[in-house]
Amino acid sequence: MTDFVALENIYKDYGGVKALNDVTLEVSEGEILLLIGPNGSGKTTLLKILACIEKPDAGNLFINGEKIEDKNRDRAKLGTTLVFQRTALFSTSVHNNISYGLKIRKTPKRQIAKAVKKALKVVKLEGYEHRSAKKLSGGEQQRVSLARALALNTPLLLLDEPTVNLDPESVSIIQDAIKQINREKGITILMATHNIFQAGQTAKRVALLIEGRIVEERAFDTTLSKSSNIAKFARLGNIFSGSSEILSEGISRVKLNQGLVIIATPQRSGNVTIFIRPEDIILSKNRFKSSARNIFEGKITEISDQGPIVKLKVDVGVEFVTQITKKSFLEMSLNIGTQIFLTFKASSVQMI
Repeated sequence: MTDFVALENIYKDYGGVKALNDVTLEVSEGEILLLIGPNGSGKTTLLKILACIEKPDAGNLFINGEKIEDKNRDRAKLGTTLVFQRTALFSTSVHNNISYGLKIRKTPKRQIAKAVKKALKVVKLEGYEHRSAKKLSGGEQQRVSLARALALNTPLLLLDEPTVNLDPESVSIIQDAIKQINREKGITILMATHNIFQAGQTAKRVALLIEGRIVEERAFDTTLSKSSNIAKFARLGNIFSGSSEILSEGISRVKLNQGLVIIATPQRSGNVTIFIRPEDIILSKNRFKSSARNIFEGKITEISDQGPIVKLKVDVGVEFVTQITKKSFLEMSLNIGTQIFLTFKASSVQMI
């Protein structure tokens, strides 16, 4: 396979904040590459540059062997499609939403009808052509958004958190659609996500982006068996970026980008990325006295039954992944929306 996408020493700043910092990355033609990293790590910015929506401040971008510059940027943009995390559909029919990009490209009506029908079949929304897109469920709307991208049939497809906050059925359908169009058409796909387990069913290679830098790349089938930052990200999930200051007590106070403050024993100042193992977090329905420095109240947003273990997502201002035994889960009568306390020690906070 040859490189279809190549980024060389890409930099991008927003108001003095480095969104991308010396990013070099190569993606083979027909490859599905998974791009993971915490919020604010630069994933969306990287996708926008690849989609030719944003220009890098420095560095070079090559698509299909061609260096992207001002003179050919608009033409290159026609060969890429970016599906954003937040679905933006027009207040019209599903058919009109999917056909919009094709009409702009002055595609013949008969070809448009064929492309729309095929795209709807891939995302399992056959017969939805005349329905109002805005009245569909969130999962169905995201599938329409993906169908709109698939109808354009561009050689480069970019997906920004395509399955976040969707129902399990829509997640499965979107994953299958991604694999199908990659297999049948050889489309090169870059997908940004937090859920490495989920995306591991589609991608064969993964790159970890931290604070605007790609800190590690490797084949997915070796990722979880290695002692690496990617393995930690995959296993733990609770990875956050923020600003740290060392306190007089010999500990650090980390203010996350989302505003939450976490106390940690590692002593480091400046921008940091932290992670907390799910098994180090204690769950309780009531606040209790503890020597632990970190106690947060939130509500359960997702439950995943994994046999003897139940994994929970809890929103406390940021979303934590936690786990408890099935026995404890049943005894506590937990459910979606249950108010819960998370407690963990400063020594449980690790820094990448």
